[in-house]
Amino acid sequence: MTSDRRVVLTTAGSVDEANRIADALVQRRLAACVNVVGPISSVYRWKEKVERAQEWLLLIKTTTGAADAIGDAIKELHSYELPECVALAVEGGSAAYLEWIGENVSNAE
Repeated sequence: MTSDRRVVLTTAGSVDEANRIADALVQRRLAACVNVVGPISSVYRWKEKVERAQEWLLLIKTTTGAADAIGDAIKELHSYELPECVALAVEGGSAAYLEWIGENVSNAE
């Protein structure tokens, strides 16, 4: 069962920044729920160097209609020059939970 629900991923460089972004997304009704997971260890290529960093992963539960606005909010709120923003389609799940997401995102389709 494909739905219009999405999980958007981003990372933050501190737990304070992760919580600030999570709070803003839920307060703005762009996300029904944001899980802050971490710290995690990230390895990535940046400006021709392999880097390592401790980060916090945000799992943002939202709708297709709000995903673009989440991307804009992440750019606004984030300290990174190029913050991660990847939206994953939700292919199934608890119908009641998926409905709850839609009820708690202001521009749910």
